[in-house]
Amino acid sequence: MTKDRLPQAYLKEMEKLLGEEYQAYLDSLERPGNAGIRLNTGKITGREWEERSPFPTEQVPWAENGRFCGEGAQPAKDPYYYAGLYYIQEPSTMAPAALLPVEPGDRVLDLCAAPGGKSTELGSRLRGRGLLFSNDISSSRAKALVKNLELFGISNSCVCSEQPERLAELLPGYFNKILVDAPCSGEGMFRREESMVKDWEKRGPAYYGPIQRKILRAAADMLSPGGVLVYSTCTFSPYEDEETVLEILKEREDLEPDPMERFPGAAEGLGLPGSLRLFPHRLRGEGHFVARLRKKADGRKDVPGPEKKKICGITAGSMNRPGLPSLDPASEKMLSELLRGVAASVSGLSGVSEPESAWRKRLSERGGALYLLPEGFPEGLGLRFLRTGLFLGEVKKGRLEPSQPLAMVLSPEALRETENALNVFSMNREDGRVIRYLKGETISLEDNEPDAAGWTLICVDGFPLGWGKGNGRTIKNKYYPGWRWL
Repeated sequence: MTKDRLPQAYLKEMEKLLGEEYQAYLDSLERPGNAGIRLNTGKITGREWEERSPFPTEQVPWAENGRFCGEGAQPAKDPYYYAGLYYIQEPSTMAPAALLPVEPGDRVLDLCAAPGGKSTELGSRLRGRGLLFSNDISSSRAKALVKNLELFGISNSCVCSEQPERLAELLPGYFNKILVDAPCSGEGMFRREESMVKDWEKRGPAYYGPIQRKILRAAADMLSPGGVLVYSTCTFSPYEDEETVLEILKEREDLEPDPMERFPGAAEGLGLPGSLRLFPHRLRGEGHFVARLRKKADGRKDVPGPEKKKICGITAGSMNRPGLPSLDPASEKMLSELLRGVAASVSGLSGVSEPESAWRKRLSERGGALYLLPEGFPEGLGLRFLRTGLFLGEVKKGRLEPSQPLAMVLSPEALRETENALNVFSMNREDGRVIRYLKGETISLEDNEPDAAGWTLICVDGFPLGWGKGNGRTIKNKYYPGWRWL
């Protein structure tokens, strides 16, 4: 990318914005961008990654679990990617989620969530407790979001495709942490995605500014007293960045800036102390803007539930679930084992234990599909959900077939602590059968491996990949076809 390929109007604005740093910015556009991954802390620690990493990585200063990838790395072509150990993400885009102080038990809203880079991070920090509500107005983009959350093993998320204003009408003051990574003119991504230049020439900041303000107002309505909101864009335009935030602060007396500490390479926002700007000539990343706001507390201790109102003939907040399907004895036993496995897996992450009976209260069935609803899930609102919690599996003629998303949540150690209705089969990453399994092939057992029988959790180095069904000396492949290694 050179300045000759950028609009003159844009270059003039950047020269005005950067002053003496303008030439350094132009020079940075001619250098290659930075590849990165963000570790899934719900599955692996930084120390464990350093011990296992199959390719060279280096710490990202502004994201504790972020890593720059070394030259020649192919993170999308590794079994660890299919085990959900990391998300492939441009380093600067890790900043917004890293700067939202999410804690287990929070109700978290990612309002413009697809394809899932930020939602997967927020979900992993919840440690299986509370609620992650991921929304994107594009249902097609939201489908990719569903997959990424499921690949990461996030058990307490739901995915929705609604306009922010409709959510704000139904869920006022419902969330105590909100991330708005707003659609923008994309100036910070010109080096990485040249297609953004054409979009800028067609639309530009004047088009996106009003949209951002509308989204931010809706987000503010959904934030609970004492709650924290992060607003971010991948653009440099002050109209889309600081001016958007300042306008909302002027309108809403209940909001106040929540200043962030600058990390090495970050610049302070223009006229908005405590906000951050990321420039490609200052750090190893693309361009980003991040501001953090807090809603003033009003003395309430609890986040309120959905307002009681009629939506599509249904009372919001009601528990109108159909009866659960009947299961044969073997499947009923397996369901109990699975629920105990999920409970033990979540307990291992959060340190909070709940009996199987508490998890059963959150079971829901729709069209033969069995779900485990998250804590605080707002039922009966008539919203367009693509996923409502953890998809446990399908019930066919009384038999339960466990799902791919369920496999990604389970901890093999937790399963071994149950009555062992389910088996675990783990292979080394270097074992050729791992990739053959990911391609959909049957697993043939080696002479020193015991016979396999029944539903089996297939793992690589102890990290779940999916299901198989043992039949003596082979394990039939049950890996989800839509996720297969290509």
